[in-house]
Amino acid sequence: MRIAFLFNHDQIHQMAHSLPVAMALARSAMGAEIIVATTNDLLAREAVRLMGGTEPAGIRFVALALRSAASRSLDAMLGRVLPAAKLLIYRDNLAFFRSLDLLVVTERTSLILKTRYGLSSLRMVLTDHGAGDRAIGFGKSAALFDHILAAGPKIRDRLTREAGVRPERLTITGYPKFDIAAGQGRPIKFRGSNRPIVLYNPHVSPHLSSWYKQGRAVLDYFLASDRYNLIFAPHIMMFERPMAVTIDKLRFGLPGKLHARYAAAPNIHIDLGSTALTDMSYTNGADIYLGDVSSQIYEFLKSPRPCLFLNSHGIDPDRDPNFAHWQSGPVIRDARDLDHALQQAVADHPAHYRSVQRRLFDHTFDLTSEPSSVRAARAIACLASGAKAEGVSADSRLAH
Repeated sequence: MRIAFLFNHDQIHQMAHSLPVAMALARSAMGAEIIVATTNDLLAREAVRLMGGTEPAGIRFVALALRSAASRSLDAMLGRVLPAAKLLIYRDNLAFFRSLDLLVVTERTSLILKTRYGLSSLRMVLTDHGAGDRAIGFGKSAALFDHILAAGPKIRDRLTREAGVRPERLTITGYPKFDIAAGQGRPIKFRGSNRPIVLYNPHVSPHLSSWYKQGRAVLDYFLASDRYNLIFAPHIMMFERPMAVTIDKLRFGLPGKLHARYAAAPNIHIDLGSTALTDMSYTNGADIYLGDVSSQIYEFLKSPRPCLFLNSHGIDPDRDPNFAHWQSGPVIRDARDLDHALQQAVADHPAHYRSVQRRLFDHTFDLTSEPSSVRAARAIACLASGAKAEGVSADSRLAH
């Protein structure tokens, strides 16, 4: 039995969502060959770092690469704008994927193995990267997976209702990232100030993000503020390329460059690419969350605190499950309202928003005393052996 965990991205943000499951499977001594497959050196290094600095016993590392001259040429031409290598890697490594019994992935691009390359016998398991509300996470393609590991009832319910995923193909296992990404305390000591720390966490998607229309106005507000410190920690892909492209709705955005005055400010910390963007250091360490649609809001809500959201696209969030997280704090349309809105978010949090946040968190994550990665590993082991994954029947009865 060969079970591979695939990491195929330009950045490291998806790794903590499934790597803990690979580690738990290796510790379980189920007798399978556990493979961690990475597609670039950055991902390989991060895998080792997350595993404590060494390659643990029971896990074999495999490096996948573009093997054909045609693929390398296409990546050279398109790679600065589009994730060409991410797609081409599948075609160039079909022999590896054919050799597997199970493939565990954190995103849906990998379904190309079934839809284009005909690997119908390869069983594929999705353990998604994040537990947010965006519609892209509940698209019809999810039903093509052989099994899905869901963080909690929200994910289960929307996948069965909106994507048509059969309940028996889904197991609630909690959130493995919580087992490994436990950034502690305040990650930044701002110079000479104990002001409240605001985390500004805009998403990369141009049609939803607050960055492209109002981001610099947000930074300017904090630049002039004597009331707050700011951590500017956007989605790790925001500045990865000169242009941001999204596929759920084909949109293009130009992240631009940051003026040096922001980095020079004593009350602003800017992070565009470190591991702190992905290990919950900032979501654990901030006092107030400011964002738009990032799933990191739910990681922030692990400890309920004031939140504020920027609606830069005139969205009507009422009764729209794609913006359910906007119930956890005030929503404003203009960065010019930040001063009053931040005060409102803090003042209204104890009496109104704290209870809403707890409800949203509990609906998103099913957490128990058993680590989520162990629960997920057991579900995969059951699937590999042909047994019924533990917990599926009970969960599926609640799905509708």
